[in-house]
Amino acid sequence: MKHVNASDIEGMEKIFRLNLINSISGYKSANLIATKSKEKGANVAVFSSVTHLGSDPALIGFITRPTTVPRNTYKNIKDTKYFTVNHIHQDMIAKAHQTAAKYDEEISEFTKTGLEEEYLDEFFAPYVKQCAVKIGCEYVNEYEIKENGTALVIGAIKHVYFDESIQTPDGWLRLEDAGTVTINGLDGYALPTLLDRFHYARPGQEIKSFFDKNESRD
Repeated sequence: MKHVNASDIEGMEKIFRLNLINSISGYKSANLIATKSKEKGANVAVFSSVTHLGSDPALIGFITRPTTVPRNTYKNIKDTKYFTVNHIHQDMIAKAHQTAAKYDEEISEFTKTGLEEEYLDEFFAPYVKQCAVKIGCEYVNEYEIKENGTALVIGAIKHVYFDESIQTPDGWLRLEDAGTVTINGLDGYALPTLLDRFHYARPGQEIKSFFDKNESRD
């Protein structure tokens, strides 16, 4: 097994280090965050840092990179307070990845990638029409991460859209059925396969699968 220590990491070539450290943490969520400015139209960008923060209240968060250069997504959220989180699916990974390109502020990634804006229930920020799972969020707060100049942006979940067929009776979503992908590193897209799902773990109780021979996946 190869061993890499902190001094090895510090001495690596920049891109090699970037690829290693971005992939070593494991598979990450793959989402498009869409916003709209007050003057210059819509913006959409790929993010691999979106994460669940809590269900009551329903909160979601993502990491924004240092604002030493223009960050259109972050600026739009700060100006308008609204953004959407849209799952990337297997049939749209090339278009989604292209949103990472550094277009000028006045150019919408929607027009350059073939992704389509969709406005639902009078929500200010656009959703991505091609996405099968969409979340409408309102900015709540942010926390500076001083160690590297990034910030954790927190949004309250206001709207959720998905195909009813992927939801089980207990509320859980079968994202595999929706074709939701994950990201490995910065540029690798993978389609996960569900291996199992387990009941709530408690000390001294047998581990029990939802999918054993006596139970249905539906």
